[in-house]
Amino acid sequence: MALRVGLVGLPNVGKSTLFNAVSQAGAGAANFPFCTIAPNVGVVPVPDDRLDRLAELARPEKVVPTAIEFVDIAGLVAGASQGEGLGNQFLAHIREVDAVCNVVRCFEDDDVVHVAGSVDPARDIEVVTTELVLKDLETVERRLERARRAAKGSAKEAVKERDQLSALLDHLADGQVARTFPGELDPTLARELSLLTAKPVLFAANVAEDELGERGEGAGNAHVGVVRKIATREDAEVVVISAQVEAELAELDGAERAEYLADLGLDRSGLERLIEHAYTLLGLRTFFTAGPKEVRAWTVPAGSTAPRAAREIHTDFERGFIKAEVIAYDDYDRLGSEAAARDAGRLRIEGKDYVVADGDVIHFRFNV
Repeated sequence: MALRVGLVGLPNVGKSTLFNAVSQAGAGAANFPFCTIAPNVGVVPVPDDRLDRLAELARPEKVVPTAIEFVDIAGLVAGASQGEGLGNQFLAHIREVDAVCNVVRCFEDDDVVHVAGSVDPARDIEVVTTELVLKDLETVERRLERARRAAKGSAKEAVKERDQLSALLDHLADGQVARTFPGELDPTLARELSLLTAKPVLFAANVAEDELGERGEGAGNAHVGVVRKIATREDAEVVVISAQVEAELAELDGAERAEYLADLGLDRSGLERLIEHAYTLLGLRTFFTAGPKEVRAWTVPAGSTAPRAAREIHTDFERGFIKAEVIAYDDYDRLGSEAAARDAGRLRIEGKDYVVADGDVIHFRFNV
């Protein structure tokens, strides 16, 4: 499955710099608003030490990591929900992503112009959130009018939908995001509404290189503390990142990257932490296939059964599913091969009800 994360935020907060760094796709980056007009899409391989280890053991002809798509969306301004700036394009592109990464400027630099004239994470987040909420209000109001007309005929489902939408409308009108709605919302209705503020959100607190701090937590940056408080309230997560550092890392090879990160007191790049948080946020799991031709990582939603996982490889694998031969990654790593795992009794035969665990190495048997 393709995972799409939209990078959003006000102009000149570092979105395009971050996008260029993590995807090396060459999106424009300059010191003026709306440098990015069309959404740039970069496909980034997901780093996974387990995949590297499996490739070391299996020595395949090809190694294929799973990937994440970063979509760099045009900078947002107040009034976007009414079409100001590039608002209509911005909001339409957000509907197409699985999660939103709100890049928030948490660094001071007189040479980089802020569209509002000063650095204020709370204000910037409020601008973005308000515009998304206003657009969701518009969506819910339209759907509620339809439900009210249908409910006049006393149709039970229409009455239920009307009541759910009325409660949701009140929640949004109070300035709250849809993902914190405490009431019950029918899953089908939720999918049809496709509310912008219902999407999982990560806040990327963009700090200067010398403000990353120990373990990249940005503890000495007061702006980061503000972002964390807001994230807690909005049921979101925070990743502290330096777009400038990521840009520099993108220019280095493996050994130089490791040395640079060590000098900064970090064991992982901001990109790796961002991807890890995105996977956690979306409840994703990784399984592997390994053989002499290819070692490959695959991504599925948590709770996926073996046939559902097989579908990621090919729909025929799900349709004609017979069984799954499963080796836990730790066993494969320890024993060194599929044959050794089989001989040690660590290869399991699982059926259609088996729920795939993170790190499983699987060979599917099927017949169509």
